[in-house]
Amino acid sequence: MQIALLLLLAYLLGAIPTGLIVGKLFFNKDIRKFGSGNLGATNTFRVLGKKAGIFVTIFDVAKGVLPAIFPIIYDLDIHGIWFGLAAIIGHVYPIYLKFKGGKAVATSAGVILGVNPVVFLIIAVIFFTLLFTTRMVSLTSILTSIGNFITTLFFDDIILQIISFLIMLLIIIRHSSNIKRIISGTEPKIQFKK
Repeated sequence: MQIALLLLLAYLLGAIPTGLIVGKLFFNKDIRKFGSGNLGATNTFRVLGKKAGIFVTIFDVAKGVLPAIFPIIYDLDIHGIWFGLAAIIGHVYPIYLKFKGGKAVATSAGVILGVNPVVFLIIAVIFFTLLFTTRMVSLTSILTSIGNFITTLFFDDIILQIISFLIMLLIIIRHSSNIKRIISGTEPKIQFKK
């Protein structure tokens, strides 16, 4: 019963639409009506600016970390990735917004941080290296999710490997429109200010 309730709590935490809340509370904007229309951190950066984007990124990562460490907090003999997966599902399919949510990148990163900080550090290096190389958040996110799965293969944790594979598939599917734009050469690139 406790595990079921915590899975539900993880889902509800993951479903919190951070970008939408920040946009409406502090900018009187529904970010779904601007930029890419996505609720995630990337669109928040584009529509609301750097400070809002950083806050949303940190909060969305935290939505993954907290559920992933439920077994530590509550002394449970269960892999934290299951609670993390519930949070990711909540982020992508939030009950508060008719199940139309984000692309799961930041929350997935938080889950990995919660269950295996070493893997997280490796994929953080991959992410920022690719981001500065490609200047495309979407392509970076897709390739990092693949890198995450490959990295988990070097750890003796079959559950983490399986869920990381599912996360990779989810992130690729959620970026299908971006993939089309990458192929056509119309995917927007970010500009790094000096």
